[in-house]
Amino acid sequence: MKRGIFKEAKKFLPLVGIIILIIIIFSLDVEKIIDAFLLINPIFIVLALILTIPRVLIRNYAWQLIQKEQKIKISYFQSLKVFLIGYFYASWTPGFLGQLMRVPYMKEKTGEPYGKLFVNTLIEVTVRQVAIYSMIVGGLLIILEQFSELEITRILPIIIAILIIIQATIILYFIKKERGEKFFNLFVKYLIPKKFKTPSSKFVDTFYKDFPRISRLIIPYFLGLITWVLIFSQEYIIVYALGANIPYLSFLLLYPVANIAGYIPVTFAGLGFRELTSIIIFSTLFGVGEEIVLVFTLVGFIITDVITGFVGFLVSLTEARKTDVTGFKKLLTK
Repeated sequence: MKRGIFKEAKKFLPLVGIIILIIIIFSLDVEKIIDAFLLINPIFIVLALILTIPRVLIRNYAWQLIQKEQKIKISYFQSLKVFLIGYFYASWTPGFLGQLMRVPYMKEKTGEPYGKLFVNTLIEVTVRQVAIYSMIVGGLLIILEQFSELEITRILPIIIAILIIIQATIILYFIKKERGEKFFNLFVKYLIPKKFKTPSSKFVDTFYKDFPRISRLIIPYFLGLITWVLIFSQEYIIVYALGANIPYLSFLLLYPVANIAGYIPVTFAGLGFRELTSIIIFSTLFGVGEEIVLVFTLVGFIITDVITGFVGFLVSLTEARKTDVTGFKKLLTK
């Protein structure tokens, strides 16, 4: 009975964020939201879109550095196509888990083991997450220094600290090959059904094949910082277009706090949670109208994620014909 309830609940979890977003929209002044949308000069949208090009190219280059360290041979252009396809799937899956769809496409182009390719994607995403945590720490320092009297300054540091500690603990544990292999072998032995044990064992056996040296991840880390600066600069162009009184540096360090809320894996691409967190932060700290905050987060999401994802969708139309992605699609939609 419990399994049945959980199975049904999983179908509706991704709608949580959508429901939150709908509640936000109808709790605000809809006319003001529409007026805010109309305030945006199309020139600013074009300027924001232009920054997509260096952002995508730099991120793919950072990923290529990790690929080369793991002895994965693929051209820059082929890697870029796979990255964009992964971006498309990530733009509509809970917690951006769709990025794992890079794996079957990389398998088709490189012939490397699934486990190794899975870890390659995981490392790229993790290094980039560590980069955004660096920005979040800066944002928290701003909050603590300038707004220490507000209740929000007591809550946010605790939440962010817990997230960082959890992820740091996981990274430090699994970065050690002996510990990681022991954990995954026990996982397969005791938790995987018998008929799946053999393929699961083959999958995890290649996790640590050609595992990159930590020193080789420093440059991808800094490149990750650059891509985050670019993506938040795209968002800030819309903030500027709306006339919101938010200093650029403050936005650059505070918006990552709202952005990370979008990684909660119960909503499509962070919708709802990101907007709610943004409203709390920028309306409380800078007195920006809630409707304005909602508009710049939604327009920013369309510019930085939806449109880039659409390009990935177009690429996927030509690639999916020759790549078996059925298994991974089932994995991501369970």
